[in-house]
Amino acid sequence: MENKITGVKELALEEKKVLLRVDFNVPFDEKGRVSDDTRIKMALPTINYLLEKRCRIILASHLGRPQGKIVEKLRLASIKKPLEELLGQSVALAPDSVGSETENLVKKMKGGEILLLENLRFHPEEEKNEKEFSKSLARLAESYVNDAFGTSHRAHSSTVGITGYLPSAAGFLLEKEVAILSKLLEKPERPFLFILGGAKVSDKAGVVKNLLARIDMVILGGALAYTFIKAKNWDVGNSQVEYDKLDLVKTILEDARKKRIEFHTPLDHTIATKIAADSKYLTTERGAIPAGWIGVDIGPKAIEEYKGCISRAKTVFWNGPMGVFEIEPFARGTMEIAHALGSASAYSVVGGGDSLAAVKKAGVAEKIGHLSTGGGASLEFLEGKVLPGIAALQKK
Repeated sequence: MENKITGVKELALEEKKVLLRVDFNVPFDEKGRVSDDTRIKMALPTINYLLEKRCRIILASHLGRPQGKIVEKLRLASIKKPLEELLGQSVALAPDSVGSETENLVKKMKGGEILLLENLRFHPEEEKNEKEFSKSLARLAESYVNDAFGTSHRAHSSTVGITGYLPSAAGFLLEKEVAILSKLLEKPERPFLFILGGAKVSDKAGVVKNLLARIDMVILGGALAYTFIKAKNWDVGNSQVEYDKLDLVKTILEDARKKRIEFHTPLDHTIATKIAADSKYLTTERGAIPAGWIGVDIGPKAIEEYKGCISRAKTVFWNGPMGVFEIEPFARGTMEIAHALGSASAYSVVGGGDSLAAVKKAGVAEKIGHLSTGGGASLEFLEGKVLPGIAALQKK
């Protein structure tokens, strides 16, 4: 990035009131318990640093998409117990993210205490980056630290607006994300492999186009692969195709050919009559999919070819599963890619909720070089876009 961001260690924070923007937007099981606490764990280094400084820590986060209304199941009380267990100390709950009651609780805080604010997005002003709401958040603290990389592509009050009123810096997680993703853009060790899966070309075309100047190999899976296969004039049966993106995809394929980039679409597929666990399914002999069938995973030939690409790579970025991995018969491609990445010598970065879930399901999360907490934020960063929450922390 052109201007470096201010880091948390650059602020004088001893015994200060610090509003720390974290990303506790975690998944829950059917009993309402946190099913994956990765995002909470990743905020701990910054929280512990502030505790060492005897700061009064005011944690601010969103949870889900309440759309500016109070939604009982999206209250941050559900985060309190797992957070306390990880920290080994008690955490107080505020009744709201702003307002006189919350301000009074902050005034009573002592050094080393933690207060968790209520869901920021219960207020519509948060997502609108409304000036008065930003001021209300700023009134709670003396300094601001953003450690929520996953929301830094949004210009909200808690990521951008508040920085206009308080000394501001990036937490350790946000600093790490920016450093690692910047290296992928600027100095990746070659060959650089981009593994791309997931649902839509439209969500990821920008990052593909931006990375074409930096990568050596691309392997595709997931629903978006069928638009590329269709662009190559192969039959895809009833698989999902974004017909309005075919011209764009053809341009990407031609650009990759001119740059002599290895651009792989699946050699074969697992196909099904419907996307359901009880569906009839089989493996195709080659890259075409017959009428009436849907591609639900990459096939065994594609798996072997893709594993070969991984073994040759020195740097790998993976975003998006290879198939409908939530359904066991359609999970093989994603799991095989995860295992191959876990045992590879390449430096690997995995981003996006489904991809992170896949490496955890495969039991290889600890073998991945970096697990990026921002799916959309990671993609926009690699697309070359300026992320508002990061731009707000840049040194002038």
